[in-house]
Amino acid sequence: MAATSPQTPASRKPALGFIFITLILDVLGFSLLIPVAPSLIKHVTGEGIEGAAQLVGFLSATYAVMQLLFSPLLGVLSDRFGRRPVLLSAMFGSGIDYFVLAISGSLWMLFVTRALNGLTGATITVASAYIADITPPEKRAGAFGLIGAAFGIGFVLGPLMGGFLGSIDIHLPFYAAGTLTLLNWLFGYFVLPESLPPDKRAPMRYGRANPIGAFAGLGKYPLVAGLAAAYFLFNIAQYALHSTWVLYNEYRFGWTTRDTGISLAVVGIGAAIVQGGLARKIIPALGEPASLLIGLLLGVVAYATYGFAPYGWVMYVGIAIGTFGGLSQPASQAMISKAVAANEQGATQGALAAIANVANIIGPLAGTALFSYYISDRAPIKVPGAAFYFGAAVSAVGWLIAFRTMKRWKIARSPQNSAQPESQST
Repeated sequence: MAATSPQTPASRKPALGFIFITLILDVLGFSLLIPVAPSLIKHVTGEGIEGAAQLVGFLSATYAVMQLLFSPLLGVLSDRFGRRPVLLSAMFGSGIDYFVLAISGSLWMLFVTRALNGLTGATITVASAYIADITPPEKRAGAFGLIGAAFGIGFVLGPLMGGFLGSIDIHLPFYAAGTLTLLNWLFGYFVLPESLPPDKRAPMRYGRANPIGAFAGLGKYPLVAGLAAAYFLFNIAQYALHSTWVLYNEYRFGWTTRDTGISLAVVGIGAAIVQGGLARKIIPALGEPASLLIGLLLGVVAYATYGFAPYGWVMYVGIAIGTFGGLSQPASQAMISKAVAANEQGATQGALAAIANVANIIGPLAGTALFSYYISDRAPIKVPGAAFYFGAAVSAVGWLIAFRTMKRWKIARSPQNSAQPESQST
């Protein structure tokens, strides 16, 4: 898989197509389990909803721990050897892992395969760096919207595959995901060009190939560090939501797997429309800092709406608000990519992925623990939406950090909002 020549306009379209599909399949890695995990765990262990809720949290955390450990490594490797070989190797490993998951028949095997899929599925790091490589700085907000659009589509396909194929055979969704992943790997093997020219590659930085070193590396860029802190808190809220959505709506409103699948499909379609399409218009019109702050604030409102919703249909009001909150993701990634040097895109994206994965450990554990406790007889008062109120609170703190960062660095009027890397002074 030797590196090819740098990107040309003719090669950019198939490359973006491969990256887009890769990101969709990356989302499938965790969204497949959202509608089926509670039922699967209850079936395997005989646990009730409280016990199953806690095991769902541990299962999500297992996936996230492996992504935390390996996302920085993949980013550093891609800065050293190029994006193409790292992407293709990880994609091939993910395809094999899905087939292993398909034949798993016990709880311990489910945890092992989640760990393996987390290891090989940490492709969003390299995919984000690839997008930064081939996109001019002034167009990166729209290009990074592809990540949100892919998330949306993956969030439609994953729960649908998990819910509908899983109703036929609990292992069938994973056979389907493995087949799609290996077909995309084959497509990429023949059409994906290298995006990082040899003269822009960095030496192997072992110090940043682990989570601690990756986090420390963000300190070189104060703007990035501030945004990363806000990103961390908002991801905690998001992953707490993911882990409790099915449990909450089943407990509170009596939703079936079909009802949950429809709601998640609506989430995915909204994300695809807003981040994949409208973001290209809205973010340039508002500016990246304003888009970030408005998006984060809408997220706070959405979590609060989920928590107090008296009827099931109100959850869709929260979904509509939260969909536009997704503007914060491409806006923040565009600012971060502009703030760092070309040969550090992979390492920086790896650090951000590691931050998201720390959140993916904390969020599900906190969310499911809060849900389990506040529906139990141990709680002084039953609050089924406690995980969502928690999400609103931590998101509000994230908004305050982002607001302070924007104010301090005056992004809208400073060189940081240009194509030049951010000053490393403090």
